[in-house]
Amino acid sequence: MRPIQILLQTTIPPVADDWSIARFSRLTELLRAHRDPDGRATFNVVARDRDPLGQPDSILSRLDESGFDQLWLFAVDEGDGLTPEDCAGITRFRLAGRGLFVTRDHMDLGCSLCSLGGVGKAHHFHTRNLDPDQSRRVTDDPYTPQISWPNFHSGANGDFQEVTIVAPIHPVLADPDSPTGAIRFLPAHPHEGAVGAPADEPARVIARGKSKVTEKRFNLAVAFEPSVRGGPAVAQSTFHHLADYNWDTRLGCPSFVTELPGNGMQTEPQALRDTRRYAVNVALWLAGAI
Repeated sequence: MRPIQILLQTTIPPVADDWSIARFSRLTELLRAHRDPDGRATFNVVARDRDPLGQPDSILSRLDESGFDQLWLFAVDEGDGLTPEDCAGITRFRLAGRGLFVTRDHMDLGCSLCSLGGVGKAHHFHTRNLDPDQSRRVTDDPYTPQISWPNFHSGANGDFQEVTIVAPIHPVLADPDSPTGAIRFLPAHPHEGAVGAPADEPARVIARGKSKVTEKRFNLAVAFEPSVRGGPAVAQSTFHHLADYNWDTRLGCPSFVTELPGNGMQTEPQALRDTRRYAVNVALWLAGAI
């Protein structure tokens, strides 16, 4: 069988001191190393940053014409990372039945994805597509005052958080080796973004986190089931769940990250195992393989 073709892509050009695709190397390696029961590579992975800003990206703007089966989009821009042509190409890609994983971060980081058909509506920002629940438009993380809502504090970078499964267990969260039948941990982040299930889409919240500051519950992931509206998709609250730094802080981070890190991902091996399992589950589910 042909390997599942995956594009891992950021919404910024290559920049060493930023969240470029090089900072998701452990995810890239994990997917490339995965084998099926017969020892064959399950995935073929292309990892890239976008072309220079101010013009359509050569891949994203024509993604529907590509041979990729799924796109993992890391929206790490400040609002200018996707052109209308890019959004149109990605939307056509999903309308053709192919898979989409879209993630961002706090406040307005990654808000260029709001124009994506369907999945863009799942992401709430500070100034675009605001959370319909006004009570959630408040600061949660008080420790980095320059970052405003949404900024849910699930813990320090390098630590892990406990995941609350929203029943029934979705396939991307299933783990038959777990005592609960599901993954229990994901990496923590001091200021996660906001996602929700659009009422007019075949989507539901599948996992929640809990603020370590306010104890407020917030959504970690929303799953879109394949339908006439498009292929399967996952909207994630923050790209930090999959960044190298959040899996192992010894791998480094951009210089603008000032929060003190933790080391829970190193002291609790199950946290990294769960995270890796989740990433592989997502890739398989987006391909219709689980």
